[in-house]
Amino acid sequence: MNRLSDMQLLVDAADLSSLSAAGRRLGLSPAAASACLQRVETMLGARLFERTTRQLRLTDEGRIYIASCRAAIETMKEAERAVRSGTDGVSGTLRVSAPSDLGRNVLVHILDSFMTLHPDVRIVLTLSDSLSRFVPDDIDVAIRVGPLENSDLVARHLADSWRVVCASPTCIKTHGMPKHPEDLAELPTLVLTTNAGPRNEWRLGEVVVRVRRYHECTDSEVIRNWAVLGRGFAYRQLWAVATDVREGRLMLVNAPAWSAPSPIHAMYHPNAFQPPRVRKFVDFLHAELALRLRSHADEATGFSSAR
Repeated sequence: MNRLSDMQLLVDAADLSSLSAAGRRLGLSPAAASACLQRVETMLGARLFERTTRQLRLTDEGRIYIASCRAAIETMKEAERAVRSGTDGVSGTLRVSAPSDLGRNVLVHILDSFMTLHPDVRIVLTLSDSLSRFVPDDIDVAIRVGPLENSDLVARHLADSWRVVCASPTCIKTHGMPKHPEDLAELPTLVLTTNAGPRNEWRLGEVVVRVRRYHECTDSEVIRNWAVLGRGFAYRQLWAVATDVREGRLMLVNAPAWSAPSPIHAMYHPNAFQPPRVRKFVDFLHAELALRLRSHADEATGFSSAR
């Protein structure tokens, strides 16, 4: 238990940016708190904090160790709660980040089911159209769509989705149905812009086309609305437009021949002591996501059966 007490002191020190304040929280004198930190640093052979008279700042080694301490403390707390309640329930805060489209159309329903199964888990969901492959320390699970860059993070493949070209019936009537991928280069198009710039290179089957005549926006929902209003051809994830296709507001263009698969991964830090709520959520997400993406493909008439 001394080791867990040491871990709690270090976590509190990182959160409060003060070793003495962390010591007071645990009923320790400043001298005892300092001795605890020195003992842990000696055992590890590394400095965990840069200490000055004005501030306490984590070192790179400290960030790695404190993250594992947090996970170990949470795991112990959840194990104690499970034993006391006689169940395998989980609790605590689960921080998830995901692309906006996926969050609005798919993830929100998966999280709702997860909350029903685990009502003691608090969800903190961050959605953005400009998510990078980097996963901040305060995120438990990051859901990313598309090819991954090499990293030290754990990446679990969840499912494959499909990017499709779509347009409104009015747009297709006005400009005609493109017969070749290269035709889109000169047709009016709608492009999502992220921190990396406009996504105006579209993979259509085996061909990559750079569209040149486009409106752009940083919000994927605006791109979908523009497409429904007939402002151009859009290149969107199937899950984001499946309902519009089913209800006739949008039409798929040469699908599935021009469709491109996009892998979806759950990414998380490689902590040895992963909290049970994280493991349970990733397992639940893996099972649910494939089912829901298949349902969206079925909504888009003919796509699922034609693939």
